[in-house]
Amino acid sequence: MVRRRQLFEGKAKVLFEGPEPGTLVAYFKDDASANNNQKQGVIIGKGVINNRISEYLMVRLGEVGIPTHFVRRLNMREQLVRAVEIIPFKVVVRNIVAGSLAERFGMEEGKPLPRSIVEFYFKDDVLGDPMVLEEHITAFGWSTPQEIDEIMSLSLRINDFLCGLFMGIGIKLVDFKIEFGRLWEEESMRIILADEISPDNCRLWDLKTSEKLDKDRFRQDLDRIEEAYQEVARRLGILPEGNPGDFQGPHLVQ
Repeated sequence: MVRRRQLFEGKAKVLFEGPEPGTLVAYFKDDASANNNQKQGVIIGKGVINNRISEYLMVRLGEVGIPTHFVRRLNMREQLVRAVEIIPFKVVVRNIVAGSLAERFGMEEGKPLPRSIVEFYFKDDVLGDPMVLEEHITAFGWSTPQEIDEIMSLSLRINDFLCGLFMGIGIKLVDFKIEFGRLWEEESMRIILADEISPDNCRLWDLKTSEKLDKDRFRQDLDRIEEAYQEVARRLGILPEGNPGDFQGPHLVQ
């Protein structure tokens, strides 16, 4: 594929001009970061696996009626997506106490929540992505009450589907972070799922052992980071047994 004009580079992906109007090419990098970018590293091959995992999950979500920006995978590291106006806050859905939720409230990690919690975080690396309320979102003009209702509804539908999907392969979906965008089609607009869904932005624990199979292994300096990402892909059926040469698993570069 011919390399096109670069439009944006984030911590995990690079966006390029797409081959036709209204599209972008998303390139998945091997870069890894944590703790508001205070910790940085490279996990060779991570982008390849995340590209495949995100493709699989976006396609499955599309099959159950969740609108997404995903069009198709182009190669091992790139996928074609629809260009959207990204809404400037992240959505975090929590099913089990972990991460910042455990820290904020002094709760024991691993405790199931009585119901799923949906939180909003303003997208700003300099400020550390602070948590915000619906009042902030509407007062600052980031989104309307109607859009927030749609985002909440979509987030909970995504959570229900992914919880069942991962449970079926022996994984607990502890929590996950997603982003949404506005897709403009002539005079109409709709809210759709954007960015990616992968072990980079999901907490995934083994159902029996609670072993962490996500980026927390990088955050917490645990070993076998590469095996965790591979294991998720393998259980989803998108990583062949034996790790063939054209799909090398990731490994951490110190």
